[in-house]
Amino acid sequence: MKKTHIILLVLIAAAIVVLISYTGDLSSYETIGSAKQKQGKFLNLIVKMDKSIPVQYDPVKDPNLLKFAVQDSLGGKISVVYHNAMPTDMEKSERLVLKGKVQGDVFECSAIVLKCPSKYKDNAAANKNQPVAIAN
Repeated sequence: MKKTHIILLVLIAAAIVVLISYTGDLSSYETIGSAKQKQGKFLNLIVKMDKSIPVQYDPVKDPNLLKFAVQDSLGGKISVVYHNAMPTDMEKSERLVLKGKVQGDVFECSAIVLKCPSKYKDNAAANKNQPVAIAN
């Protein structure tokens, strides 16, 4: 075998090892029901805030403690504890992606990603009746 073939095989093997190591980090989105069955495992939830239960956040007393309740599209509910500052406009967000793990009856959240309403929703209705220019 030539030296280039050996080097190429080593590089391919290294690439395979790297790809296999990343597949362990990939996580799917779970429902609250399935998350409760996977106690202690890191996972992602797509939920919306349960506005019937008030958000507990006091930035003066403890700026790194946020407690709130969420529910998923199937109706499952869970309390969330987030040890960081409350994200801006979190209560206005349509959906939240929570990253963390279930500990007992509480979701210990390590990161919150806001899924905000599209700024184009209102514009789509307004532009519906406007003529479209077609260039030749």
